[in-house]
Amino acid sequence: SQRGQASVDRLESWYSNAIQIHTPIHASWLNQVEIYFSVLQRKVRTPNYFESLEELETKILAFQAIYEETAQGKTFRVEIHARGLAENAIQI
Repeated sequence: SQRGQASVDRLESWYSNAIQIHTPIHASWLNQVEIYFSVLQRKVRTPNYFESLEELETKILAFQAIYEETAQGKTFRVEIHARGLAENAIQI
């Protein structure tokens, strides 16, 4: 099992400098990576023809620069209302 103190102890016995971090099972950080590569594929790799690997690399790096500039300083605000939570809990 990968849960609980036993898994933490096991990991520490194998790798003394490792820290085990559990991510949410339905909202993995990998989803963010998948979203990024999905956007990259739509914006850069279409059409799927490049004269050379250098041309592809140049386009990917240009996209990355624009993506970082656009995303910088963006924050997300999530509002959760207790009433809605209670109603959803009753339905479950």
